[in-house]
Amino acid sequence: MKKPENITAIFLDLGDTFRVIREDEAYKTNAKKEIARLLGVETDAARFFDEVIEVRYQEYRKWALATMCEAPENLLWTWWLAFDFPKDSVKKNAMALTYQYRQTKGERVVVDGGVETVKELQRRGYKLGIVSDLVGTQEVDEWLDRDQLRPYFCTVQQSSVTLIRKPHPAIFFYAVREAGVDPGNCCFVGDNLDRDIAGAKQAGFGYTIGVRYEGKRNTKLEITEENRPDAFITHFSELLGYFPTID
Repeated sequence: MKKPENITAIFLDLGDTFRVIREDEAYKTNAKKEIARLLGVETDAARFFDEVIEVRYQEYRKWALATMCEAPENLLWTWWLAFDFPKDSVKKNAMALTYQYRQTKGERVVVDGGVETVKELQRRGYKLGIVSDLVGTQEVDEWLDRDQLRPYFCTVQQSSVTLIRKPHPAIFFYAVREAGVDPGNCCFVGDNLDRDIAGAKQAGFGYTIGVRYEGKRNTKLEITEENRPDAFITHFSELLGYFPTID
């Protein structure tokens, strides 16, 4: 296994890497009801979501993955998810609709040991950043402030803001530019080998770590030369074993 050398910055994926979903059916049901309310739908909210919104979102997702692009929230809803609803109302509520769409998947919480590990890595002298593919511009800022984690990250790049998705190298370049570091001195940590690891390698990152949490959903484990990480971890705190204090 290749060991990390000359790494001064560590960038994290969010979904299924630094944050995981806590299952709560009532939480998800309430989000579906709120989407129906915002759109003025009076039929069964869960059925409407499953048979209309989710079906349309899967078509949007195919486009997003193929183009490595994330649509602005107003276009996500007026072009793809609610194109047959009053446009002005949909545009007005697009941010709230996107926020609720994310909540229909469950409540997202920091992985066990995540906060302590991030704090210790910063104490050891590493710059930390986030590079994440997700829809919506409200959720991450709200979470960083609520959990008081913003001071630990020198850059937060979201596809919903940059409009570019991983594995496109540009979103990684935005991160290293804002952090003021060279890609060769950076490590990326992520669960999706085809997007997180392949993208970071294309952007010239010096080291990559894949995540294999036990029981985790949708892990990409088909390893190729393009997406092969330099190491794997099964618990987030294992990062501390790779990155000693910077002299």
